[in-house]
Amino acid sequence: MLRAFVRSAPSFARAARAHSTKAARFALLSPHALPIVRRTAVSATVVGSQPLLRQINFYSTEAALKDEEPKETLIEETEVVTAINFMVEIQARNSTMSSKPKQRSFCISSQTHCILRRSELISNAADALEKLRHMQLIEQGFEATHPLEIHISVDKEKRTFIIQDFGIGMTEEELNQNLGTIAQSGSKAFLENLEKEGGSSMSKDKIIGQFGVGFYSTVYSRSARPGSKGYCWTTDGLGSYTLAEAEGVAVGTKIVIELREDSANFASKFTIDSVIKKYSNFVGFPIHLNGTKVNTVEPLWTQDKSAVTTDQHREFYRFVANAWDDPQFTLHYRTDAPMSIRSILYVPEHLLSNELLGQRLEPGVSLYSRKVLIQPKSKALLPEWLRFVKGVVDLEDLPLNVSRELLQDNVLSKLRNIMTARIIRWFHNESHQNPDKFNKFFLDFGQFLKEGICIDAQSKKDIAKLLRYETSATKEGELIGLKEYVERKKEGQERIYYLLTPKRKFAEESPYLEAFRKKDIEVLYLYDTVDEFVVDHLREHQRMQLVSIDSNEAATDPLLYDTEASDSASATALTDQQAKELADWIQQTLGPQVVKQVDISRRLVSYPAIITDRESPAMQRMLAMMSGSARLEAPPPMPNKLEINPDHLVMRGLFTARNDKPELAKMVVEQVYDNALCAAGVLGDPRSMISRLNTLLEISLGQAVEQDKKIPINEEKN
Repeated sequence: MLRAFVRSAPSFARAARAHSTKAARFALLSPHALPIVRRTAVSATVVGSQPLLRQINFYSTEAALKDEEPKETLIEETEVVTAINFMVEIQARNSTMSSKPKQRSFCISSQTHCILRRSELISNAADALEKLRHMQLIEQGFEATHPLEIHISVDKEKRTFIIQDFGIGMTEEELNQNLGTIAQSGSKAFLENLEKEGGSSMSKDKIIGQFGVGFYSTVYSRSARPGSKGYCWTTDGLGSYTLAEAEGVAVGTKIVIELREDSANFASKFTIDSVIKKYSNFVGFPIHLNGTKVNTVEPLWTQDKSAVTTDQHREFYRFVANAWDDPQFTLHYRTDAPMSIRSILYVPEHLLSNELLGQRLEPGVSLYSRKVLIQPKSKALLPEWLRFVKGVVDLEDLPLNVSRELLQDNVLSKLRNIMTARIIRWFHNESHQNPDKFNKFFLDFGQFLKEGICIDAQSKKDIAKLLRYETSATKEGELIGLKEYVERKKEGQERIYYLLTPKRKFAEESPYLEAFRKKDIEVLYLYDTVDEFVVDHLREHQRMQLVSIDSNEAATDPLLYDTEASDSASATALTDQQAKELADWIQQTLGPQVVKQVDISRRLVSYPAIITDRESPAMQRMLAMMSGSARLEAPPPMPNKLEINPDHLVMRGLFTARNDKPELAKMVVEQVYDNALCAAGVLGDPRSMISRLNTLLEISLGQAVEQDKKIPINEEKN
């Protein structure tokens, strides 16, 4: 942090006689008490004498020879204090702040970089330049003899940091009013005057500061009004300040900071360059660091949508996303109601590798206000499921708390709702304009949309319209949405049917799909484990309930049953009474711990039995992991409902074998039940049925051998 080494009045006089070049200095105290620069204080910029002006003009000129390396140009210190005017007490504008600070310097900010952040040095300098530009339009006499630029120089050897602009400056009265009062914002007062006078809206939009906090140890300033004097304002940080006339002060503000050894990194060109590019890269005026312009990327979100080219979007995306691919979707969004928002958002071409490797993506959208960074990669700006979106959101009228970095929750919540709804609508538009491209996007980023349905109750119905799945009626790789499914549903169908399955091959071989395929009822194929939680949170879409085809609810759908089945049944099929007897025998044989109910159904064709109303595979795996991690005995499986097909050959054979060969019949019905569990994906340990399978194979092969022995050789030859 910056700590103030403040000289007394006599020492200033000695310094003036000795033509000292050292102005008041700040130094770092701790990362929790940074001196905050007042917005109005820095709105006035101090420069040096005429030789200094010539130097500034030189290093801000862009006509340097291209074949020569640019030389670093440091800002000289030429101001000289000539007389001490008076000393007064610092006043507090807000009753919540002490009128007599106890420390030498303070800063209500959460990060050390606050000296360069929004509403601090650079932002205040930009406000000063904007005020001067505005006054030149409405009044005579405000002339600028140098470019409207911000200049910063750092000297690692001397451990100095200097910032200066050539803005509106301050008179003696303004210095007392603005710098002599804690929490007094000159920029805010400037905006209030514009409101009263009906001033230019363009100037209003470009003023950054609206809240003043803190005080300086020393500020040089001279107003841009003709005939204004230069002043040096300084404070010892103990509750009073000194105002002195000074020579060699140019229009604007100049602050010289001398750093302690443990804060020497702020005298590093690389450090300051990084801070500027991160927080103030899009300030509306050129920023020069040691003679080199550093804010070279344009804020595209402030331009008209039609004026931005594809190449500009590509370069801007790569800058804000720190990526090397191209954006596949771009949203250039501007609105003035209910909030004044300017934004540019992108969807990357590919999913970043860290998310694929299980590392959670950081948020990709940063919050700005009037082109100044407020929150990089803001976690509160968009819901977490939209963390794959990259870009910038600029809120013009962004009210801040005292720290300038802590946003008011109600404003941020409102902004979050607006942006979330707009992004979802953006994805809807993309899905309609280019379905194939959107389907490709869904394959990469669909997991984020599914996460949104599970965690964003407010938006889940709108997100559901973006879901895409393969179905029993589509080809492999062909995706459709829920809306399209509903539009082509079968007459009389009141449910959206789906099947959780890891692969399409397993789905097409599933016994549960058999009846739906026979009746030409389309079924969604859900391949991801998270899909089970998605449908559980969604439950319905367009007033149609989402139902799994392996559930008990699906078994009751009258569309699955053929009213003429009894007429076309085989003569060898079991009667209703025989089927009832077989069902009772199966339930008694398996026991109530295994099956709680055995139902009879003729919707099946190729399978003897299926399980209905069972626990989901995901839930069973979760319970198994919980019991395994705690080294506890796994809980016993819940009893299931078994649905049998009395027309199947196995069931007909069981009806006879239960009396003739009871031991064999028992093994067969146990194997039928395990097969049904396996088909449902809920069989715990398949090794438990290996011994039984081997016995059944031996019996089957033994009967085949005995049958072969009964066939005469001569008959076989014939």
